[in-house]
Amino acid sequence: MTQLHRRGFLRAAGVTLALPWLAALEPKPTKTTKAADVPRRLVCICTNLGLLERNFTPAIAGRDYVLTPYLEPFKDLRERMTVITGTSHAEVTGGHSAEATFLTAAPGPGSSSFRNTISLDQFAAERIGHLTRHASLSLVVAQNGTQSLSVTRSGVMLPAEASASAVFKKLFVSGDKKSVEEQVERLRTGRSVLDTVGDRAAAIQKKLGGEDRGRLDHYLTSVREVERRLVLAEEWERKPKPTVTEAAPADGDHLMAKLDAMYALTRLALVTDSTRLITMFIRLDGFTPRYIPGVGDECHALSHHVGRQDKIDELAKLERAKMERLAGLLTALQGVNEGGESLLDRTSVLFGSNLGNGNNHDTRNLPIILSGGGFKHGSHLAFDREKNAPLPNLFVTLLHRLGIDADRFASSTGTLNGLALA
Repeated sequence: MTQLHRRGFLRAAGVTLALPWLAALEPKPTKTTKAADVPRRLVCICTNLGLLERNFTPAIAGRDYVLTPYLEPFKDLRERMTVITGTSHAEVTGGHSAEATFLTAAPGPGSSSFRNTISLDQFAAERIGHLTRHASLSLVVAQNGTQSLSVTRSGVMLPAEASASAVFKKLFVSGDKKSVEEQVERLRTGRSVLDTVGDRAAAIQKKLGGEDRGRLDHYLTSVREVERRLVLAEEWERKPKPTVTEAAPADGDHLMAKLDAMYALTRLALVTDSTRLITMFIRLDGFTPRYIPGVGDECHALSHHVGRQDKIDELAKLERAKMERLAGLLTALQGVNEGGESLLDRTSVLFGSNLGNGNNHDTRNLPIILSGGGFKHGSHLAFDREKNAPLPNLFVTLLHRLGIDADRFASSTGTLNGLALA
């Protein structure tokens, strides 16, 4: 085998190491994407510590279920949502590590050999992301950090946006002509660097054995896709951003204020068609929401209530407040008219958790709500609690609603039974 100089190879590969997020710049749309006059959208929200099952899960299945304490805030939205229980990801255990796989269903999170796979939103972005200025938007509500639900095809997590005001500026505040030209030049420079790296890596490829050649070929393909996305980004940079009358949302200094800001931003991003794919990770660890009457402990500690009724009561108040915020988002989307339909009718909103029981880290029987999207709603779909239905079956159904012809996703076995279009 030809011996390569390590310094020379790293000089060629260094840009890749410095720019891992660029793997998220989605490849061109495939022939499986169906053109549609009506824009369809997807919002995926995950709260990371589960929900109290007794307060979430209805006692019976079907349309006659009684609203539980956590579902009461949605009483006016009952016909716009479906409660789904008895689903999970096959081979996903590991407690809190399952956060990384809520939208990927990759097996074995937390293991030393774990490698994540593409998330639902990024799979969709590969096919419809070119239709909007921003192919996708990854948001996080957290005390700190940028952990997200979005994962590229190469298994790299996309950093999430934690500041609602910063995202507002990115979406709606245009720079002057000089700033725009400077940004275009930065994009062109990035393309030039990638051209150089691609050329050098291609020269190296001729000296490699079969296995290494395959790895490098995968890298070169990624470089070409990044270049294509940079070209699209340059084109969008010259187009004016949408204008909105609302002021930038304040980021807030506590959990509910941050949620309010991100939900307001979500509505604005959708109503202006700035993107059609949004993920939001609600990472509760570290928040102590004492401003909620009756709550005095930290969220993670409350999720491990070990059966103490006082802690369960606190947790119930916290989670009820969280559900009220979600109901507010859905109501806001329902109130926007778009071509004779509500924005909610055109947007599938998936809400759930990576844990079915935060107290014991159980990753089965995940609490799921699906709202909007033009589906027939109003029911509780209850699948087998012992032999759960694959949650990725719902993902396939959601892809179809976006106009994406996908036979399967991750561990899916088809579409989700019991969910049909209105």
